[in-house]
Amino acid sequence: MADIATQSKCDINFLGRSGLRVSNICLGAMTFGEHVFGTPGQLDEQGAHALMDRYVQWGGNFIDTADIYGRGKSETIVGSWLAKQKREDVVVATKVRMPIDVTCPNSGGLSRRHITASIEGSLRRLQTDYVDLYQIHCWDDGAPLEETLSALSDLVRCGKVRYLGASNVNGWQLQKIVDLSREMDLSPFISLQQQYSLISRLSELEPFQVCRANGIGVLPWSPLKAGFLAGKIKKGDMPTEGRLQYSAGDTENKLSPSHPSWEKLNKEQHWRILETVEKIAQTRGKTMAQVSLRWLVQKSVVSSVIIGATKMTQLDDNMAAASGWQLSEEEMSQLDEVSKPELEYPYDVIWRANKTRVNPWNPAVYV
Repeated sequence: MADIATQSKCDINFLGRSGLRVSNICLGAMTFGEHVFGTPGQLDEQGAHALMDRYVQWGGNFIDTADIYGRGKSETIVGSWLAKQKREDVVVATKVRMPIDVTCPNSGGLSRRHITASIEGSLRRLQTDYVDLYQIHCWDDGAPLEETLSALSDLVRCGKVRYLGASNVNGWQLQKIVDLSREMDLSPFISLQQQYSLISRLSELEPFQVCRANGIGVLPWSPLKAGFLAGKIKKGDMPTEGRLQYSAGDTENKLSPSHPSWEKLNKEQHWRILETVEKIAQTRGKTMAQVSLRWLVQKSVVSSVIIGATKMTQLDDNMAAASGWQLSEEEMSQLDEVSKPELEYPYDVIWRANKTRVNPWNPAVYV
């Protein structure tokens, strides 16, 4: 396997306004072990360990998993690998919210009971006595936010968790988390893990404005939209392999939020995005995946981009977006323009009214 040049290895960023430093590309572990949605192409323990070893060679230090991935199997695989590493060299993130045991009424949600039970299970599977970043996997209407935030903050105070983060929330929910944490003098959230790519940009309108105003680092997931932005499919074709083929299958399979339906992907604007990505890739001598990932890496609100891989060649290709080159301002603008979402009320009115009101001291940056 080829050596990796020093200048090509990951840059290291602060995670939001915290003092925690992470590689600008994070390895997502959702592909480790049997997937809860039955997605094909998952890695066994041996394959996952080899992938993590190679990721570290690229200078990566940040691994993201969740208790629901493989109903604990992903954490177990990461844990058996972590036991062989120098613990302080690896930043481990996991999540809580989804039910692992669907037969138990208290399995799932963000109650104090479920949170305290879940962290114990995650620590046991990960073979560690602390998690660097503990994230709520989604908002929970069933538990009072005060209960959730105080339980999470207690985990920080007792040392089982170092930092807190959120995932899959909207703007008012994230602002509520920020405000209530401040009001109750609880541990602040430092990150937001959100679907974000050239095809999925609506979080820029509100959640990322909250992030900018409060020093919360963004961790994009599904940055290649199940491989679509890697140029695996040509216009007029149907996906015939991998996760894109899975997304074009029956309705039940489309329930996984990480596998968008083919009907939603197969849009004229999305093909224009691919054309622009392909032109830039050809000009720069890069792959389409690298250009798509680099666009995210260079976004100021992003601390680290979460990638998923099942093959070593796939990992190497994606990691080559980490460092050693940059998209020009013109190329970034081209990608911004072609992927800009259509704004409806009230966003269109707000954007037009503020188009000429650019203030460098104000963190708000509209699409």
